[in-house]
Amino acid sequence: MVNNDTIRDTAENAVAQALPLTGERTVPGIAEENYWFRRHEVVYRALLSHCTGREVLEAGAGEGYGADMIADVANKVIGLDYDISAVEHIRARYPRVEMLHGNLASLPLPDESVDVVVNFQVIEHLWDQLQFLQECRRVLRPGGQLLVSTPNRITFSPGRDTPLNPFHTRELNAAELTELLEQAGLSVTTMTGVHHAASLRTLDAKHGGSFIDAQIERALAGEPWPDDLTADVSGITIADFELREDDIDASLDLVAIAVRP
Repeated sequence: MVNNDTIRDTAENAVAQALPLTGERTVPGIAEENYWFRRHEVVYRALLSHCTGREVLEAGAGEGYGADMIADVANKVIGLDYDISAVEHIRARYPRVEMLHGNLASLPLPDESVDVVVNFQVIEHLWDQLQFLQECRRVLRPGGQLLVSTPNRITFSPGRDTPLNPFHTRELNAAELTELLEQAGLSVTTMTGVHHAASLRTLDAKHGGSFIDAQIERALAGEPWPDDLTADVSGITIADFELREDDIDASLDLVAIAVRP
């Protein structure tokens, strides 16, 4: 006879193993998704030092791998997500993260309760972006930092007023992101961009001018990927990207650090 504890453990293990790949968030461990995962991971790695010894909130924790990386260096990591399946997954798979279920428009934390808020590849999904940023300011202690990354509208949805990604409500360029952060009462100290390093520029040339477009084309076709494309995607590491302050409008993703005065 299977008892209730066994049933519960089996369910928790299933949740811990994987979240479905819906296009709304990136998931580690999938060969065809590896480019996007590494493009996200490089920002966590680059800004991890800002979380060292701090109490950190990751607002919009997604699959949870980033919050778990932060837990390597932070004193405390609180995760927050609106998706209850993501909350349950993170609780089961990443027990070092204190996971909360809630709305990013009304953060369930007291005033001035954390040192750092991390918000990577999330703000473009929100309807009221200014309200969210004002909430970040509220929960940050004086001198606390908000770390933000988001797709650069200029390169992610070129020539469009509405986002290509159906999960995005509003994408931003660097000037628009800076304006929003300042409207929320935050001071922008750094604005950098994620770019392809030389190795990825070589893959751009190999795959008809755009390595990204080659992946999107195959995904939309609904057919098996060519072996060479799968191999190139699965071999990407964070070393294939670089963060730079120059040529910000040509960047793939924007990465901002803002401080609560």
